[in-house]
Amino acid sequence: QLSFAATTPELADKKKYPYFFRTVPSDNAVNPAILKLLKYYQWKRVGTLTQDVQRFSEVRNDLTGVLYGEDIEISDTESFSNDPCTSVKKLKGNDVRIILGQFDEEMAVKVFCCAYDEEMYGSKYQWIIPGWYENLWWESWINSSQCLSRNLLAAMEGYIGVDFEPLSSKRLKTISGRTPEQYEKEYNAKRGDGQSSKFHGYAYDGIWVIAKTLQRAMKYLNATNKHQKIEDFNYTNHKLGKIFLDAMNETNFFGVTGQVVFRNGERMGTIKFTQFQERKEVKVGEYNAVADTLEIINNSIRFQGLEPPKDKTIIQEELRKISLPLYSILSALTILGMIMASAFLFFNIKNRNQKLIKMSSPYMNNLIILGGMLSYASIFLFGLDGSFVSEKTFETLCTVRTWILTVGYTTAFGAMFAKTWRVHAIFKNVKMKKKIIKDQKLLVIVGGMLLIDLCILICWQVVDPLRRTVEKYNMEPDPAGRDISIRPILEHCENTHMTIWLGIVYAYKGLLMLFGCFLAWETRNVSIPALNDSKYIGMSVYNVGIMCIIGAAVSFLTRDQPNVQFCIVALVIIFCSTITLCLVFVPKLITLRTNPDAATQNRRFQFTQNQKKEDSKTSTSVTSVNQASTSRLEGLQSENHRLRMKITELDKDLEEVTMQLQDTPEKTTYIKQNHYQDLNDILSIRNFTDSKDGEKAILKNHLDQNPPAQWGSSDPSRTSKDPIEDINSPEHIQRRLSLQLPILHHAYLPSIGGVDASCASPCVSPSASPRHRHVPPSFRVMVSGL
Repeated sequence: QLSFAATTPELADKKKYPYFFRTVPSDNAVNPAILKLLKYYQWKRVGTLTQDVQRFSEVRNDLTGVLYGEDIEISDTESFSNDPCTSVKKLKGNDVRIILGQFDEEMAVKVFCCAYDEEMYGSKYQWIIPGWYENLWWESWINSSQCLSRNLLAAMEGYIGVDFEPLSSKRLKTISGRTPEQYEKEYNAKRGDGQSSKFHGYAYDGIWVIAKTLQRAMKYLNATNKHQKIEDFNYTNHKLGKIFLDAMNETNFFGVTGQVVFRNGERMGTIKFTQFQERKEVKVGEYNAVADTLEIINNSIRFQGLEPPKDKTIIQEELRKISLPLYSILSALTILGMIMASAFLFFNIKNRNQKLIKMSSPYMNNLIILGGMLSYASIFLFGLDGSFVSEKTFETLCTVRTWILTVGYTTAFGAMFAKTWRVHAIFKNVKMKKKIIKDQKLLVIVGGMLLIDLCILICWQVVDPLRRTVEKYNMEPDPAGRDISIRPILEHCENTHMTIWLGIVYAYKGLLMLFGCFLAWETRNVSIPALNDSKYIGMSVYNVGIMCIIGAAVSFLTRDQPNVQFCIVALVIIFCSTITLCLVFVPKLITLRTNPDAATQNRRFQFTQNQKKEDSKTSTSVTSVNQASTSRLEGLQSENHRLRMKITELDKDLEEVTMQLQDTPEKTTYIKQNHYQDLNDILSIRNFTDSKDGEKAILKNHLDQNPPAQWGSSDPSRTSKDPIEDINSPEHIQRRLSLQLPILHHAYLPSIGGVDASCASPCVSPSASPRHRHVPPSFRVMVSGL
């Protein structure tokens, strides 16, 4: 039995059909050709989409057997009955890029419509489907789908069809003496207007197969058994049937459809590959089953990308690294900052014996510069990632840069706050005792702050050290247009309890900043510029605090963008370090150039009686402590000496007045003219009492309302009275002065460290400050009455 058109794979079962032959390749014959094509383009991962029809299912099953063991993976096998969209979506979900389809024309239209909706077409996908569809097959079924014609054609563009070759393309003479091309011309001439069949060449070669089989059988019979002839054939003669079977299997000639050879009754024919290009199918290659060779016509296959599609999404991990130009620019800025810090260090060391620099604590200034330079140095380490160093080195840098930045921050601000604390401690000394705080004590304070840092960092390193972690982000298309997907990865320095450790560090640094703000506020009113850095400390804390908050927030939000994150971190460190160093040293440099003496002198030397206002003086060094305390003590001693001299003079005047009054009443005019002003001077000495302004106001109001009477005159209203009753008579004056002068003497002495108003005799209190003594209101009235 010989067929020229039956392609169903079911007929290949030799147990059921042992005597069946066909000159046309079966549908399964395309599977070896597909295998060859997959190997040619190195596609090792495919998926199948099959219509639920026995014909297509058998081809799919045979294909699975062919691909098995050939190092080609069938990653997904999908089948459908009527709606292929669900299966197409699953194929996409499994990242199937090479799809082997088995379905008829009607389902093919639906499949490509679904492929268009799922965007499973173009440069990233390759469809391989049966090639035996009729010409312009999609036009017959486009109306049955909900897909637009242009969308369908867009999804179909580039698919590869696989089918047997109707006629050989070789220009060789066949067994009939004609070439395939000559045969086709003769066939078309005789066919006329009749419909063409693509099986006509196989029918023609089938006649030659039968003829050659009979010829070989006759020769065999003539050579082996002269008594049996071919005419004696019958269907019960198994011996003759075996002769025919062997003769058929020996068939081997070149026909119009190519080399005609059978293997287990199956035609080993030629399979052609066509590609849908611009609304037409173009032959791009052929597979010779006999020689097991694949021939691709040069430059005939047009892939929609720059290269054939990949069999899966090629994920290329790409490290997001810091841009080298950005790193270079920020490193240059950092170097400039370090040069500036070195210049400040040179200035501080060179002028360390200058009074201005001595009072500003040069050793603490050196620590501030050292902390700033450490902060600058950390920028170089923050910019080193996997593109510059190995993974092990990067993990080490995670720890080193954290330590350097933390220690640098504490060193700079710890030294600044330590010397401010010294000024605060000295100027808060209410008892005015000489207090010396040496640099060694300040170094101990800074060392204590650093010790806290070291404890935190060591615990961090031992309990939960920083490790290199890689964070993977969503895939991105290749910027160069290649058929690959870029998966960005980013290196981080993290550990298990990162939030807890950062919270501890931030809390400690925040408390340090608050302590600095408190000291700056407490010492804001110290009037010696060389000592008072409170304004600059406040500005530094403000700038550093704001920049750190903003920098931390922006850095967290841009952690997937290393260039932006590094730029923000580096600029924050550069800005904070530069601003801090400039605020500390630039004013000193300017002052030293312009007026160095003014910066070391007190702009105002006065005591206020309000205890709350005395709690504001500023920072100093060991040298500044001695000079400030000595200057203050000298001023107090000078003022005390002047007041004592004034007391002596007034005591003499009082004694003279008393003696004159006791001597003669007529000398009251002398008193009036020469000592009235001295009495007012006695009242005005009380410059340092708490009620200075109030007393002056009371005295002034009293004098305005009751001006001193002319001791030699009499009130007109009393002209008719007896002179003895006159209140301004010498007797009355003498009597009043004899009572009021001792009271007056006791009243003003307490204001300058003399007799306490509550004592009957002078009672000096050495430990009490003069401004803590108060005059009872009754004495004030009596003095004012005088």
